[in-house]
Amino acid sequence: MNEQPLRVVVADDQALVRTGFRLILESEGIDVVAEAEDGEQAVAAVRRTRPDVVLLDIRMPGLDGLEAARRILADGARQPPRIIMLTTFDLDHYVYAAMAAGASGFLLKDVTPEHLAAAVRLVRTGDALLAPAITRRLVERFARPDDPGAAAVAPHRELGTLTPRELEVMALLARGLSNAELAARLGLSEATVKTHVARILGKLGLRDRAQVVVAAYETGLVSVGSADAAR
Repeated sequence: MNEQPLRVVVADDQALVRTGFRLILESEGIDVVAEAEDGEQAVAAVRRTRPDVVLLDIRMPGLDGLEAARRILADGARQPPRIIMLTTFDLDHYVYAAMAAGASGFLLKDVTPEHLAAAVRLVRTGDALLAPAITRRLVERFARPDDPGAAAVAPHRELGTLTPRELEVMALLARGLSNAELAARLGLSEATVKTHVARILGKLGLRDRAQVVVAAYETGLVSVGSADAAR
């Protein structure tokens, strides 16, 4: 049985960007079901077409991409779309805020055609687009107050639902280890690691690995500056 075509909405205030992305994706057999030039249009297009993935520019006139992402993910759909934020800057603080809100990652607007299509397919499967190390850079820069005397964020009560092994997996994942590296470090198979990650996602109500990394830092499970110790 043939898989249903992947359906995408492209939202960007630059017509040239939208057209370019449409041409690239359609040449790869990916359906662009709608375009939007601002956040309001993006939210309406998602409600109308129910895509699998939304490419959403962070900086748009009127309703920006961050608020549009929040509205899309809070819309109550049984299967909300995966959201990839588009940005010009790889450490834009809006990217971190979007990830915390539920976006699955980000792409720079100068992404290569091959990477664009691969990224859209990747997030459809439920994976986070960001490499853990890139996610970690964002979190280390934006997750904590600049004041070194500020109190650490209290552990989220839901971390108490995780087993000791799941907490260990979550901490190592947040420090940038891949599934293969996690498996080698813990003496497990990659399939078992994937099972642990899936259980962490389910128990904490998170969408993907990017949000696991964010949660690990924001709850204090992993502290800023401790990442290199995991290597």
